Amino acid sequence: MSQLSRLISILTLLKSRRVLTATELSGKFDVSIRTVYRDIQKLIAAGVPVITLEGRGYTLMDGYTVAPVQFTEKQANALITAQHLVKQSNDSSFKNDFEEALTKIKSVFKSSVLEKSELLNNKIHVFDQSYENISSNALSEIQLAITHFNCIEINYRKADDPNITFRKIEPCALFSTYQKWILIAWCHLRKDYRAFRVDRIQHFKILQDSFEDRKFSIQDYFKDCPYDM
Repeated sequence: MSQLSRLISILTLLKSRRVLTATELSGKFDVSIRTVYRDIQKLIAAGVPVITLEGRGYTLMDGYTVAPVQFTEKQANALITAQHLVKQSNDSSFKNDFEEALTKIKSVFKSSVLEKSELLNNKIHVFDQSYENISSNALSEIQLAITHFNCIEINYRKADDPNITFRKIEPCALFSTYQKWILIAWCHLRKDYRAFRVDRIQHFKILQDSFEDRKFSIQDYFKDCPYDM
């Protein structure tokens, strides 16, 4: 994560009116406490009223607000284009969440930008070239399981295999290919990483028990492990 991205993330956390310690921020962003001190000083230098509560941590001064985000016409057009691409996804939870998010984003568009983006919306079409009519409704929940390190129980059916297997997995990463979402997870049954097509998960349950971060690298995975689903 770049320093700018980290500063924005710290500001977002502070805006939630949480009190955050340097140790918490250090662990969350995997940086040294000294780096956290420097980040806080940069926010203060930029005019953000970060205050220190003795013995508790950092918070924002009461009444502080951030100016509304402004989108350029090109940025709005990029979001409208992304909307058309997202519609080709075979996962309904992902499409619904994106539509809801975009509706909120559109609410801060200037009227002139909104008008132009709606005009562009009617002039874009993405052809669906998928050959399988299989849908899913699990992607949003799986994404939360990845970021919260929650195990998942699934019933899974591989292609051209009528048998359904029960798996307990530790979700690690997602990638998309040919409009299909693929979940990479540590499989307790196979004692190794396995790839699962999300639309072939027949049933799933997000468990309360969590797992230790295995420091999975999707780049390293693709070097050594071709997937077969």
